[in-house]
Amino acid sequence: MSTKKKMKNVPVLYDELKTKRTVNLTDTAWGLLKDRATQKGISISEHIEIWAKSEGIDNQRSGDRD
Repeated sequence: MSTKKKMKNVPVLYDELKTKRTVNLTDTAWGLLKDRATQKGISISEHIEIWAKSEGIDNQRSGDRD
């Protein structure tokens, strides 16, 4: 993954800005996310972003909606 200089209010990796969110997770879930993100060399935020977008694509393909 290439490193890009971050500029305020300018998207770096996507066509839209990220917004700060809050989630409540168990220590186990947080640890698993942290370990997987570290293995991939990315942030936990980026790991969640990639996972969520891949789930959205999978659901759109199969017609599933939550």
